[in-house]
Amino acid sequence: MSFSSRLPLRRRWLAAPLGAALLLLPLGPASAGTEGPEAAPPVQPAAVQPAAVVCNDHCDGRDAAEAGGDRLAVTAELHGRTAELRFDDTSAMGWATLAGGSAGDQLWLDRSFDGGATWSGDSRIGEVSVPEGANGATTTMFNVDDWANLGVGALRACLQASGQPEIACTDWARTTWNAGSPATAAATALMSLYDLDNGLFQNHWWVGANALTAVIQNIEATGMASYEYAIANTHDRQIDAHDGQFRNEYLDDTGWWGLAWVAAYDVTGDARYLETAQADAEWMNDYWTDLCGGGVQWKVDNPYKNAVTNELFIQLNAALHNRLSGDNPYLERAEAGWAWLSGSGMINDEGLVNDGLDADAGCVNNGQTTWTYNQGIILGALAELSAATGDAGLLDEARALADASTNAAGLHQDGVLTEPCEPNCGADGPSFKGAYARGLGALNDALPDAPYSDYLQTQADAAYASARTPLDMYDLSWRGLADSYGVGQQHSALDLLNAAH
Repeated sequence: MSFSSRLPLRRRWLAAPLGAALLLLPLGPASAGTEGPEAAPPVQPAAVQPAAVVCNDHCDGRDAAEAGGDRLAVTAELHGRTAELRFDDTSAMGWATLAGGSAGDQLWLDRSFDGGATWSGDSRIGEVSVPEGANGATTTMFNVDDWANLGVGALRACLQASGQPEIACTDWARTTWNAGSPATAAATALMSLYDLDNGLFQNHWWVGANALTAVIQNIEATGMASYEYAIANTHDRQIDAHDGQFRNEYLDDTGWWGLAWVAAYDVTGDARYLETAQADAEWMNDYWTDLCGGGVQWKVDNPYKNAVTNELFIQLNAALHNRLSGDNPYLERAEAGWAWLSGSGMINDEGLVNDGLDADAGCVNNGQTTWTYNQGIILGALAELSAATGDAGLLDEARALADASTNAAGLHQDGVLTEPCEPNCGADGPSFKGAYARGLGALNDALPDAPYSDYLQTQADAAYASARTPLDMYDLSWRGLADSYGVGQQHSALDLLNAAH
């Protein structure tokens, strides 16, 4: 079954891509595994085929003259030649054309099913040569995705001038299939980084929990359920990992996964996800200690009391209370968590949350970085806790915190949310802004006047305009200044687009 036939997109949003990057690669022994308006009659492709012919509505190798649409996506130039990657969005197929060429020039497509990281099995597909007396060529059409195998793909067009060593490839790009709006396009790009075999996003653990949550919330925000299969696949493949039931030695990791399974329950109604979230909440509660007057410690073998772990503890317990009937301990735990955190001193005089407490100095605020995620998680937590208690005062407290962070000069550059670590945020930092946007969006939804809608839309507009590649991958910097892409960067952008949707 095709992705689109599971649940049609409500609208298509076509836009001109950002400026394409030119990839120049030397020709060498490994070139086949390390690369990506007609000026002449179409030339039939040489007998170069991918590892396996993909068939969706149509099979690979379809004549480009039969395309039901023709959209120019990206281009690349080399030695006066231009390679164009074109798409028929109605059939989710693409092809390449070459103009300004000479006899013997080579043109082909590369196809990737992991966001452009590799393409060895689908390199130089549909390869053609410009014949004598002509100056252009056209490949046949190839499918972008592999629906039967849940492969989320991308194409690029590559050219090599006759007698020249260089190869030029366009940026990776794809059709508007499952990418008809900024949010669904970002979700599809994120899913190209999902590993079906292990159920994780490029083997990231806690970042993977956030990525899965972003995908789940995209289903809620847009109605596109094409990637719901990732929920059960992740749960089934990773349920026995680490300490089982998505628990491990980092209590904040456990909290992230617990909230992912709450989100999974909200979408599917499957009670096993809520049971896993309960197991995660119990694991965290086991490490509530008297040090610094209470709170959950950071690791099972490290007594450090920090903001992220306790904010997640509050949100997870409040969320479980809101979804379970009968007597349970979750509301009491959530209230105790907020009472302790709000009185701990971690919230500074500017209304921003620092990283944690210095137990050696008498459990005072350690003054460490005010990461964006510490400003955002608590907003979602208080929204859940207010729903659990009916206490509107909690929303007032959350609004004060949100006002502080949305106006914090140290967290913005030119009005765009900026992580303090940018442009180099390591493996963890790229996820932080996503958690912030998710929490702010949850609070915005809980407030009758939705006061942060304009702020969220401004951030989303900035990221879309400045930080997006033709494949709808997003930069760490929402101003497009870091040239850093990956799972954390992508789910953070998706979290933002979900919140602004």
